[in-house]
Amino acid sequence: MIKFIAAAIWICAATLGAVFYSFQTAGENGVGETPKPMLGGLDYVKTDMISVPLIRDSRIDGYFLTKLVYTVEPAEIKKLSIPAAALMTDQVYSYLYANPQIDFTKKETIDLDAFRNAIRETVNARVGVELVHDVLVDQVNFLTKDEIRDNAMRRRKNDDEPATTEPAKAAPGH
Repeated sequence: MIKFIAAAIWICAATLGAVFYSFQTAGENGVGETPKPMLGGLDYVKTDMISVPLIRDSRIDGYFLTKLVYTVEPAEIKKLSIPAAALMTDQVYSYLYANPQIDFTKKETIDLDAFRNAIRETVNARVGVELVHDVLVDQVNFLTKDEIRDNAMRRRKNDDEPATTEPAKAAPGH
C-alpha cells in the first residue's frame, strides 16, 4: 500500500514538473505570432449611404452612391472632436470633386483601389495621425439622372394603382 501511494505521488510530481517546464519554455520562445492588423485590435466603422451629385457643364449628370467600412484605431477615434462619419463623407466629396476626370459611366476606368487609398491617405493627413488603416467598399453605385427619373416614375405608377382584391368565394353547398 505504501508503494502504491509513493508511486502516485511520484507520477503527480513528474506531471506537474513537465507542465511547469513546458509553460516556461513556451513563454520564452514566444509561441504564436503577433496578430495581423486585419485580425484584431481595430474597430470597423460603417458609414451611412453617401450620395454625391456629379456636376458637369453646370448640370447634374448623376449621383455617386457608396457605403464604406473603415478600420480605425479605437484609441485614436475617441480623440476626434468631430464625428468620424462626417469626416469620411467630407473626404469622399472632396475626392470626387477634386478628380473631375473620373467617368462613372465607364466601369473600366474606375479604379477602386486608388479611391480607397486616396480616402485613407487624405483622412490621415487631415487628422495628422494614422487613424484609418483601411477603407473597404461595402456598396458602390452610379445612377444617371435618367435612371433616377425612371425609378421615380415607376414608384409613382405603382402608388397610383389601386390594390385589387378578389371577392370571397361562397362555401360549397350554401
